[in-house]
Amino acid sequence: MVKQERAARTRESLVHAAAEVFAEEGFTAASIAQISRRAGVTSGALHFHFEGKTSLALAVEERAARAMREAAAVNEERDRAGGPLQVLVGSTYTMLSLLTEDIGVRAAFALCADAGHESRLDLRRQWKLWTEGLLVAAEQAGLLAEGVSPQEATDLVVALTVGLDGLGGFEPGHGARQLLTRIWSVVLPGIANGEAAAAALIEAASGKETD
Repeated sequence: MVKQERAARTRESLVHAAAEVFAEEGFTAASIAQISRRAGVTSGALHFHFEGKTSLALAVEERAARAMREAAAVNEERDRAGGPLQVLVGSTYTMLSLLTEDIGVRAAFALCADAGHESRLDLRRQWKLWTEGLLVAAEQAGLLAEGVSPQEATDLVVALTVGLDGLGGFEPGHGARQLLTRIWSVVLPGIANGEAAAAALIEAASGKETD
């Protein structure tokens, strides 16, 4: 049992170290030596747990995907009564928090855009599909503005929010949430009907206040 616990801690340290190095250096420039040194283990110990950089990158992405699913579940439970637009808006603030505070999520999004790495999970695509699902639900509930399709709204929202990994470079309290609120203040009146937009903007304002 002690050996298993120690092995689990070593594996977790390696995944965290890999996330840090991938976020700082990119996939191609990152080296096994850097990652093992950052984790405080030998390269041999690293290879006991992972075949190489690709398997480490997958572990980073899997952990980030799990964090995103857990956050999405919390948002859906919290905002369910408010409807799909409130869930969507609230989730963007949660995503911003993850990107600011969780190096694994930040690294996973960077890996999705890294030309030197072929992502197996593609969290950006997952974010798009999840966003589209909420906007389809919004259309079915009559919440979208006249003439706006869920697909068009998805393209707009994703184009404006996929850069949240860039906003993750803000330190907490230095305006990232205020910037996201300004984005929503422009986007929501264009994609949602008046009443739905007003309700979702209240959600956006509450997200800003938690900064």
